[in-house]
Amino acid sequence: MKNFFATLFLTFLTFSLSAQTATQYEISFDNTVHHEAEISITYANLEDKVLEVRMSRTSPGRYALHEFAKNVYAVKAYDSQGDELMVSRPNPHQWNVHGHDGTVRFEYTLYANRGGGTYAQVDETHAHLNIPATFAWARDYEHRPVKITFNVREDLNWKVATQLKHLEGNTYYAPDLYYFMDSPTEIADFHLREQMIDGQNIRLALHTPATDAEVDTYFDKVIAIVKEQAEVFGELPDFDYGEYTFLSCYMPNASGDGMEHRNSTYVVSSKPLDRPLGGTSLGTISHEFVHAWNVERIRPASLEPFDFEEANMSGELWFAEGFTSYYTGLILERAGLRTAQQYIEGLDGGLNYVINSPGRKFFNPIEMSYQAPFVDAATSVDPQNKNNTFISYYTYGSVLGLALDLSLRQMDNGLNLDDFMKLMWKEFGKTEVPYTVRDIEATLADYADEDFAAEFFERYIFDSQVPDYKNLLVSAGVVFERANPDKAVLGSRIRIGDDGIGTLGSNAVMGSPIYKAGIESEDKIISIAGTSLSEVENVDEILADYKPGDQVEITYSRWGTEKTVELTLAANKNYQTRLDENASSSAKERRAKWLSGE
Repeated sequence: MKNFFATLFLTFLTFSLSAQTATQYEISFDNTVHHEAEISITYANLEDKVLEVRMSRTSPGRYALHEFAKNVYAVKAYDSQGDELMVSRPNPHQWNVHGHDGTVRFEYTLYANRGGGTYAQVDETHAHLNIPATFAWARDYEHRPVKITFNVREDLNWKVATQLKHLEGNTYYAPDLYYFMDSPTEIADFHLREQMIDGQNIRLALHTPATDAEVDTYFDKVIAIVKEQAEVFGELPDFDYGEYTFLSCYMPNASGDGMEHRNSTYVVSSKPLDRPLGGTSLGTISHEFVHAWNVERIRPASLEPFDFEEANMSGELWFAEGFTSYYTGLILERAGLRTAQQYIEGLDGGLNYVINSPGRKFFNPIEMSYQAPFVDAATSVDPQNKNNTFISYYTYGSVLGLALDLSLRQMDNGLNLDDFMKLMWKEFGKTEVPYTVRDIEATLADYADEDFAAEFFERYIFDSQVPDYKNLLVSAGVVFERANPDKAVLGSRIRIGDDGIGTLGSNAVMGSPIYKAGIESEDKIISIAGTSLSEVENVDEILADYKPGDQVEITYSRWGTEKTVELTLAANKNYQTRLDENASSSAKERRAKWLSGE
């Protein structure tokens, strides 16, 4: 027993020492013109075993695999005396360091030239660092705090913007590896704007060639979004270290993207800020800031703990991403950044996509969410049939959020989605207790009605039925009608090339006239109804003389063999949405409350 307690004490002492020993990172940018960064990581008080150093394969906010190790080279390791250590490569993502003396300095060069939300970019304008794409880490030491020093290019007037805790100079701190990995960093000559809201500092670090006046105008719009979203959830989250930072980069060398993190977000675009002012990015700002509540703190249990070595699959993305998408545009309208007409007329795109997609025959919203590792900026070289089998959980969840909001507002007791989200925030966000799909259903039952919640989930979440959008929208003073029911269509988009040959923009849509005729994406379409495609700008010019139900011949070539088939034209199935100026007074009142957040 005495030996047991002695062993236990030594184990506790070793763990305590390890927990207090910070992993020291340092990064330099001497070769920015060639997109390289030099990185050094020092581990001390190591256990007497091989040190396993890895690059992540995933990144917070992403659900697919991304092989960050492919951009790492010139790897070396040294002990406390500066002697070089043996490094082996057990797999493509890992380096094993052998024979150390309790200290390892691990060094490598990183190539970085994609400035989006997932990867990193180093050039003469900035160091745009998504942390998992930039920094390696060691297994068994994930609990250790992290200190990171950014050796910025003072000759380029670089400054550091990040959600990491500032220590001194250009040195920052994270309490553990996960927080470090979740802390993107923009190092550039950026504009900085700050405003206190409810005791918390909202910061905009904006890397752009725009003028100070343009940045001021843009920041005012960002603040309007922040305030409206706080109304939805009833309050701002308690941001770590008392601040939230929008890391925005609108430069020609950037890649369009947005990526949420716990106390910050990356919003990136290659388009300039002022054409039109903020029009290219305010939707992304809105979407990513909703995530400060919904996904960062109202957190799916399936994403906990986040796995940096494997793909992260979740069945809750229709809610985490989709309901966030529902509020993306609605908040812009409530903040006065879009008119009611613009918002309402913009609803039909998502509705048409979901209602008319054959994908609902294969997967419900939960199962669509499971597809994220294959579609979330994932890469593949083999053709897929996603346009027939997949509906984005962003859009699917968004139109379900619309259906739930308007369904609640039809009830007599003043219910709405805003107050339901407040309850989700109270139960799962403020407490940071991860939730499941059944938890959402149970919370809806508590908020509204058990039978209502059971039916909604049974029909629209566990199944893929379509809500009665016509009834729901009419009740909110919105017309929902066929856009052009007399227009004859082929059901699949045809692109006409400079050579006058037509090809499908994607696989033939299941059930469409083109699909039923046996025409596919590899076919070269020569003529429709006897008219050569070389004679027209688009297919609509030919079909304008026909109506749904008419039959036409299509001549096409497949692998050098010419064929002619006859097909029956279908009616355009697309819907349109618009404000109903003749709506009833009750519908207009409901619409006003919905669009204003009452």
